Amino acid sequence: MIEKNKTILEKANTAISAGDNEGFLFHCTEDTVWEFIGERTLKGKEAVRQWMVSAYSEPPEFEVENFIAEGDFVTAVGKISLRDDSGEMASYSYCDVWRFRDGKMAELKAFVIKT
Repeated sequence: MIEKNKTILEKANTAISAGDNEGFLFHCTEDTVWEFIGERTLKGKEAVRQWMVSAYSEPPEFEVENFIAEGDFVTAVGKISLRDDSGEMASYSYCDVWRFRDGKMAELKAFVIKT
């Protein structure tokens, strides 16, 4: 199950990088909860979909440095580049902790720092 969850996250990230938000959301539960630590919490797939429309208006570029998997959790550590609120490309370091349920991404705790 651990490797399956890791593979699911890799497929989801590939979809996002290709600008395929719906392909990414396919891997999320309907009641998914995304908590951006210190910033906001999104509850439900529709809230995430709406956030993605603005945050990922241009597909982000990912560089995953490490995947760490145990039980129902997969942690991804890396770098991401995307447009910030002013429209400029910005680089961030991130640590995403995903909890899986029944083969879908059910919960995210995202620690993101602009670098």
